[in-house]
Amino acid sequence: MDNENDLWRVRLDKLSLLRQRGIEPYADRYQRTHQALEILEQFQELEGNKVRVAGRMMAKRDQGKVIFTHIQDFSGRIQIYIRKDDVGEDLFDLISKFDIGDIIGVEGVVFRTKRGEISIHAEKVQILSKALRPLPEKFHGLTNVDLRYRQRYLDLIMNPDVRDAFVVRSKVIRAMREYLESQGFLEVETPTLHTIAGGAAARPFITHHNTLDLDLYLRIALELYLKRLIVGGFEKVFEIGRNFRNEGISIKHNPEFTMMELYQAYANFEDIMELTEHMIAYIVEKVHGSLTLTYQEQVLDFTTPWRRLPMLKGILEYAGVDFRTILTDEEARRAAKEKGLKVEENASRGKIINAFFEEYVEPKLIQPTFVTGHPVEISPLAKRNREHPEYTDRFEVFAYGRELGNAFSELNDPIDQRQRFEAQMAERDQGDDEAHMMDEDFLQALEYGLPPTGGLGIGIDRLVMLLTDSASIRDVILFPTMRPKEEVGKE
Repeated sequence: MDNENDLWRVRLDKLSLLRQRGIEPYADRYQRTHQALEILEQFQELEGNKVRVAGRMMAKRDQGKVIFTHIQDFSGRIQIYIRKDDVGEDLFDLISKFDIGDIIGVEGVVFRTKRGEISIHAEKVQILSKALRPLPEKFHGLTNVDLRYRQRYLDLIMNPDVRDAFVVRSKVIRAMREYLESQGFLEVETPTLHTIAGGAAARPFITHHNTLDLDLYLRIALELYLKRLIVGGFEKVFEIGRNFRNEGISIKHNPEFTMMELYQAYANFEDIMELTEHMIAYIVEKVHGSLTLTYQEQVLDFTTPWRRLPMLKGILEYAGVDFRTILTDEEARRAAKEKGLKVEENASRGKIINAFFEEYVEPKLIQPTFVTGHPVEISPLAKRNREHPEYTDRFEVFAYGRELGNAFSELNDPIDQRQRFEAQMAERDQGDDEAHMMDEDFLQALEYGLPPTGGLGIGIDRLVMLLTDSASIRDVILFPTMRPKEEVGKE
């Protein structure tokens, strides 16, 4: 029998002992008066007063007639002083058998020990939940990254600082809501199950509805249903919700992620650009307390206004290639070959422009930057620029070389939109699984009339990464997508 099973058996024996003594080891409730941090911060007011606290035992020292233990709740840790003469011999003997990891409730008086540590002098102690598995060894903690993501509950117990990132995440979302509601936006909810996977270039997850005998897709974007609401007469709407994309996993990508999308009638991408920089600046200052922050040792300044950079200008600046003089697909493919940039054999000029941008420009965009002038081929839902119809009225916003958001003047010409969908379908027929599907219902909605509209999508996870100095998206998602443990290492 291995050591883990031995420990399991020992703890099971202790569980049986509790029940033999008529003690229920899994309590129904416990009324607390304070959390640990409150007592530490309000010691002068609370000294000598009786309090009730509860938390997980994280350390324990048995000194014969006295037991010192530290319990941890969501707010922090506090020391508990338990003396045999105060709690009685039977309870003291029982407490001595409690294990690290057990959750207990304590009633006692707030005081400071001779060593100066704020503590609670216990009068009553109650087991609230018996832990049958031991916590990771205290000196090494939980350091295995894979295990930390896979067993996030242990990560949160052993590494309390991890919680801070998720507190920040909550504050980011709350601040975003505050800002949008202050601007007159209404929060709505749209379907997660779609009959058409639309609104983005991505491979969807497919499921099946048995009663309808119908294949459905987990949504890859919030966009198309929100724009239907604008057709229906709503003028400012937003949604914060989960999207699902059946694609690779990296420090920047998780198959399940959170997006905020908003749509504003009678606005264009320039209006949305102004809204975006002010909204993100508001969130950064509200959550971080300053418009400057350090991410991965790089100082980022979110003071508005942010840099505006046309995509072609960026390629000329960082790659030395001038697409104003490269006008055909063949010339573009030749330029890519000269630079050693791999593109599809029949790639269009627009897609090659995007490939140049991603390779040479994107990593250089450290400070908050709006990139504009995206080719039509990579923007199937964006309105064409009137002066240069091969490009669209669109922007992407970058910081630290990573895309935070995407926005454009929405395409509201149903005839043009049908032609774009048809071009996307042709690409699907050629093997591009991420090309947009034909969406007849959405086209029908456009035919009733979509007012001039500006739309925006912001990646919540990436924004939280910046505000928590997190290198990986998995650090800001409580339960990131993982291969099942028994499958790890299998091919």
